[in-house]
Amino acid sequence: MDVNYIIIIFTAISFISYGINSFISKKMIAEFGRWGLEKRRKHIGAFQLICGLGILAGLKYELMLIASSLILIGMMLVAIYVRIKIKDNISEIIPAIAYLVLGIIILYSI
Repeated sequence: MDVNYIIIIFTAISFISYGINSFISKKMIAEFGRWGLEKRRKHIGAFQLICGLGILAGLKYELMLIASSLILIGMMLVAIYVRIKIKDNISEIIPAIAYLVLGIIILYSI
């Protein structure tokens, strides 16, 4: 199995999961409050869900993979900024950095 395929599937499932959890998980809802993004939670969750589905669809449609990976990269840059702004520990920023790297890998693997 191709490493890029595994990265795409892992990233897509992660973002679909994050998107769904943004709507239903009490822990995630509380995190959005901590980040100061409680009013944008549903929009961000929808973008995460759409991005995850778009990455999956990108296995068949290259343009969808390009667009979705660019959205992923943008979301992770904002996530890193927000976490730095609220003075999170590096251990709390690392997941956003990792997904940023995965988004870049996906974009450059096309």
